[in-house]
Amino acid sequence: MKKQLKVAIGQIAPVLADVEQNCIKHIEYILQAREQGADVLLFPELSITGYSLKNQVPHVALQRDADMFTRLSQVAPEMVISVGFIEEAAPGEFYNAQALLAQGQVVHVHRKLNLPTYGGLEEGKWYGQGQQLSMCRHIEGWPIHTLICADLWNPALPHLAMLDKPSLMLAPINSAADIVSDEFSNPTGWKTNTDFISMTYGVPVLMANSCALEGNSQFWGGSRILDAFGNILAEAGDGEELLVADVLFDDIVNARFQLPTIRDANTPLVAKLLNERL
Repeated sequence: MKKQLKVAIGQIAPVLADVEQNCIKHIEYILQAREQGADVLLFPELSITGYSLKNQVPHVALQRDADMFTRLSQVAPEMVISVGFIEEAAPGEFYNAQALLAQGQVVHVHRKLNLPTYGGLEEGKWYGQGQQLSMCRHIEGWPIHTLICADLWNPALPHLAMLDKPSLMLAPINSAADIVSDEFSNPTGWKTNTDFISMTYGVPVLMANSCALEGNSQFWGGSRILDAFGNILAEAGDGEELLVADVLFDDIVNARFQLPTIRDANTPLVAKLLNERL
């Protein structure tokens, strides 16, 4: 088992609804990450399609066996590559999803669980709600959980994910500056959110945001890599950029020993209290 992992984020500006152009951009960043020896590369939420698709959703959706995933993974088959896409699960049934690719194939898919439908967000109108939360175990000793954007704003979901004891948390997001409201600061909120999860649970966090401009929505970038203590290892500006950093397994061990949040989670009590409220 590896004692450290080289992780990377491709902060890109996807072209809305142009799947082929976005695929080419992904390949460029996969090649860059491969040159730097990355073990894991994370792209933002819906990186293959862009975000504000509305009625274009059926035209850009992909099934899990799409040739594009093989095409992307074969650029660096030894790397775990996480890309955002719209999954066509059945005729007329679509999910905001993240595919993890390795060895030329899809090895894991996470469907977004918490669909924001407030402010300028209307995902509940276009997508089905995911119903499962599971890890990718492709890298020995480094199980990976994925939570997509608003999944991280339902505190129960990060907590449930961390009960599985992942060694890495991937957080692909699409965050525009004023999309919630004029008073709510997305950049500040996301820093607080990811700092809290990393520090509280002792887990390295990769948060990948888009930096595209879609209509009046400016996605602000600011992607970041945190170690298991919540320290910033790398942070992007507001343009396209590749972030690379090393995360250490010993940091996870020490962080969880010093603050044993997962060990002391007392899940039976939490389940009892929750059931009393159902």
